[in-house]
Amino acid sequence: MSVADEIRRRLETLAPLRLELSDESARHAGHAGARPGGDTHWRLLIASAAFAGQPTLARHRMIYAALGELMNNPIHALAITARAPGEPDA
Repeated sequence: MSVADEIRRRLETLAPLRLELSDESARHAGHAGARPGGDTHWRLLIASAAFAGQPTLARHRMIYAALGELMNNPIHALAITARAPGEPDA
């Protein structure tokens, strides 16, 4: 299973209504944490009813909890946009 597939699988626990994931590792070549082949720097847009009424920090913590040890390896950086239904970009 690819890293992207594993990220998507784990985020299913948040019942996303929308999930967009992109590997931006190539843009960070030579940067700390970058590895040949990518799978280290990610951008995530996720919309879920689980985020309703939650501040940004709580939303990010929910995502980190769902991803577990992937946040230590192989993920080096994760840019997150987390929205509840009805919010802009949701």
